[in-house]
Amino acid sequence: MPLLLILLLLVPLAFADTPPPETATGWRTTPLVRADKAMVVTANPYASQAARDMLRRGGTAVDAMVAAQMVLALVEPQSSGLGGGAFLVYWQQEPGRLITLDGRETAPFAAPADLFLDGQGQPLDFLDAVVGGRSVGTPGTVMLMWQAHQRFGRLPWRELFAPAITLALNGFTVSPRLARLVAEDKAQLTRDPDARAYFFDDTGRPLQAGSTKTNPLLAALLTRLSLEGPSAFYQGKIAAAMVDKVRQANPPGHLSLEDLAGYRVKERPALCAPYRQYQVCGMGPPSSGTLALGQILGILSHLELASLGPNSPQGWRWIADASRLAFADRNLYVADADFVPVPTEGLLAPDYLAGRAALIGERSQALEQVSPGVPLARLGHLAPDSSPEFAATTHISIVDKEGNALAMTSTIEHGFGSRLMVQGFLLNNELTDFSFRPELDGVPVANRLEPGKRPRSSMAPTLVFYREKPLLVIGSPGGSSIIGYVLHALINVLDWGMDIREALHQPHILHRGSVLELEPGGRNQALQPELERLGFGTRLTELNSGLHGILLQPGRITAGADPRREGQALAAD
Repeated sequence: MPLLLILLLLVPLAFADTPPPETATGWRTTPLVRADKAMVVTANPYASQAARDMLRRGGTAVDAMVAAQMVLALVEPQSSGLGGGAFLVYWQQEPGRLITLDGRETAPFAAPADLFLDGQGQPLDFLDAVVGGRSVGTPGTVMLMWQAHQRFGRLPWRELFAPAITLALNGFTVSPRLARLVAEDKAQLTRDPDARAYFFDDTGRPLQAGSTKTNPLLAALLTRLSLEGPSAFYQGKIAAAMVDKVRQANPPGHLSLEDLAGYRVKERPALCAPYRQYQVCGMGPPSSGTLALGQILGILSHLELASLGPNSPQGWRWIADASRLAFADRNLYVADADFVPVPTEGLLAPDYLAGRAALIGERSQALEQVSPGVPLARLGHLAPDSSPEFAATTHISIVDKEGNALAMTSTIEHGFGSRLMVQGFLLNNELTDFSFRPELDGVPVANRLEPGKRPRSSMAPTLVFYREKPLLVIGSPGGSSIIGYVLHALINVLDWGMDIREALHQPHILHRGSVLELEPGGRNQALQPELERLGFGTRLTELNSGLHGILLQPGRITAGADPRREGQALAAD
């Protein structure tokens, strides 16, 4: 056993206005990266380097993912980590199969359906709902990594933790993005003594960009995880510390030792939808991401989008109205399929999508009204649901030299989650993904909170196949905007022939059902008045995607990282 790990075992364990989601922190041009066989793209250079090193040592894409995610838990704590959940989409080159693993957080068994209502039956104030113990669900990321590694890893589990442990002990350089987000969230991060002590000095000064930050408590926990596996997290002192933190918080929550000990990752059938000559694949419900993408692309397949190009107002009208129709269906039908029947086949049926496309193609203006369709006999106990979904998330894309391909999106929900810190990591606030109201007009909603239930999510780790081989590996953080972000990248590459770097540098245009959102600058300045003439209400706003994509073509692999964040693509040949 390495001396470092032995020494770490001796480190004593310590248990102990509306906040914004992860806001935009600038733009930096990123390069197109080329490789022959292996590539990684993650949200932070430290994580990309850790993943690349595992691949160069002969590890699989899953080995590289575990190393990267553990580093992200340290250097990007606002977005993901041990205290959150994840979706994993994995292509196993031999024997040629697609696996999707659901490691999202679950509702504690003691959580009541009216958790987010006050004594008069009204929704709680935002801060009372998000910050503190009430919003904490049972974390799933650690168990997801373990089970994926048990099935698809090659390097010893303990070796995957070395990069994160070393950085946690020796220190990492605080990025400008992390420093800015800590400063912006001071009012909430200082409510928990452990979070305050980690992110601020004794004078209340937040972490400074360029400074060196250590996290010995997280190093000790990672060491235990590396040696003992997930039992070090889901049982014993760490589990007790999480439960105590949640139960003693203000407001308190309902997480229990039984919730942690009973957590299970679920392997779900992969969901694939055709788009022209491609297959777009990812997670099924409770993810709404791939389903919504499949619907939007299925509608657009009836329209000649490629001929219009990225500067066409009519092309963007089609994209926006197809998105509106898909979001209307998403808000009504999608939930955890273990609790609510989701008509997935009906929503993706060719005849149904052709009918939805006809609503768009028969007009020259934006749709005046959009409502859910009826893909099958209407299901009972459903009503439109607009549960909040926040943007503190990260995404990893990896291809290894054997052709295995991985897309994983992980989250702690809101920026810095619940703001509760345990043993150097933050706990999620995932329960706010459920409806703030357990019913609407007396009808239970699909996404109501129920014990053990997993919330509907827009996270969309995506693999695109061409002739039954992976062509594109992609995903993004961004809450409900993820669907639009990934959609635009797919259209940029598949319809408009852009390389992956160019595709990720295009300004976003989104419609999630209320208003057309345009990222300022470039092409969008000219498109905005044209889109308004087509009947859309518009709003210029920063759209903070974190797209990480890998394009696999004969004889070469190319990759890009979103210029809006601090991600990095690295060849790993």
